[in-house]
Amino acid sequence: MLRRALRLRWGRGPLGRGLSTRKGGSTLDWTGKVPEIKKKIQSFLPGGAWNPLYDTSHLPPERTDVVIVGGGVLGLSVAYWLKRLEKQRGAIQVLVVERDHTYSRASTGLSVGGIRQQFSLPENVQLSLFSVDFLRNINDYLGVVDDRPLDLQFNPSGYLLLASEKGAAIMENNVKLQRQEGAKVCLMSPEQLQNKFPWINTEGVALASYGLEGEGWFDPWSLLQGLQRKVQSMGVHFCHGEVTRFVSSSNYMETMSGEEVTLKRIHEVHVKMNHSLEYQPVECAIVINAAGAWSGQIAELAGIGKGPPNTLQGTKLPVEPRKRYVYVWHCPQGPGLETPLIADPSGAYFRREGLGNNYLGGCSPTEEEEPDPGNLEVDHDFFQDKVWPHLAQRVPAFENLKVQSAWAGYYDYNTFDQNGVVGPHPLVVNMYFATGFSGHGLQQAPAVGRAVAELVLEGHFQTINLSSFCFSRFYLREKVTEHNIL
Repeated sequence: MLRRALRLRWGRGPLGRGLSTRKGGSTLDWTGKVPEIKKKIQSFLPGGAWNPLYDTSHLPPERTDVVIVGGGVLGLSVAYWLKRLEKQRGAIQVLVVERDHTYSRASTGLSVGGIRQQFSLPENVQLSLFSVDFLRNINDYLGVVDDRPLDLQFNPSGYLLLASEKGAAIMENNVKLQRQEGAKVCLMSPEQLQNKFPWINTEGVALASYGLEGEGWFDPWSLLQGLQRKVQSMGVHFCHGEVTRFVSSSNYMETMSGEEVTLKRIHEVHVKMNHSLEYQPVECAIVINAAGAWSGQIAELAGIGKGPPNTLQGTKLPVEPRKRYVYVWHCPQGPGLETPLIADPSGAYFRREGLGNNYLGGCSPTEEEEPDPGNLEVDHDFFQDKVWPHLAQRVPAFENLKVQSAWAGYYDYNTFDQNGVVGPHPLVVNMYFATGFSGHGLQQAPAVGRAVAELVLEGHFQTINLSSFCFSRFYLREKVTEHNIL
């Protein structure tokens, strides 16, 4: 019966009607409230700590409707769509909390900025189709009056995916699905591939798929800055700090099969300010977990996964940081300006970077080769041993390349099925997810933000149905497998 209830849960009424910061429930956690109450009382007593001249402008508000944990493009996109879709201007108060004000470790700024529709799931194709429309018309969405227009430096050179004999049938089925969803993709034989891109060695290639429209790459940093500027103009509060605690209430429910489950509702988020011992409790009605590679830790902070094994309460959010290397090289005789982003059957990929025969690329490691995510140091041997041989085999000119620089970034890696997690948690009922996209979150952020905002405000998806991306699939062991993960 619990499994049936989880599947039916998506049909419940609008959550937006219940936006409130009033507390309720039977077991409100007062352990965090008592010190706060004492502190407020003491501030009014003689000799207390209250100081009317103390600057509190850096602190988040004491109460808000929605707290978004994570200020990358996914979190900012949710904030943007909540404000854009609100029924009355100023009706919803939104706070975005980001702990890394420099974004030096954020996935957004360290991404290669690609966007494609060449996926194997219709939901992913639909998400990217909307997102590319968003990017093409960026100033219609993110333009701010009397401010400079955004330039994302979008390069529509397309994606070129190569398949071996083993993967040709899967590619053919994928392209059929992509076309059904409206993507402009064509199949190419090795002969056609050689004619169009004579610098490619087609040995081992049985089939290729080429994005004719709506694919390429853009500047992630410009999108991030554009979203920040826009949401602040819409009245969204932005705070540099770290979420350290959730205060929640609990209710107990018994299913028809006799199984007892605990429903929790978060009432308060504790935000610790950067480089300070200060923290601010923030009352809220909704929490959005858009913390990227660290969203699993935020979920655990809310008690998610802290139950008996093989139960819904014991099911963790399976998202963790995975480190990926990006290398930049120069090759005087390399491919020209028409070069798309090319994904080899080996897993290696590359694209042109600006002008002057510069390129960037990399390759995802095998499970056994996964590097330590505790730092962002680059393994240069990985390029020499695992990336360069495949590049040089596919593009003979790359035999004479010279690496110029490199960096490492994080995937918010969903270890279960490498697909996004979107929507509310079934037991922590007011925590919503926008995470786990395993490398394609940046390109799908505009559409995912809209989807999460629809759920919060209306109680259901209105444009793209992402019900298959819900959290419950982890407990039900129902994988939503995407075959085209780069």
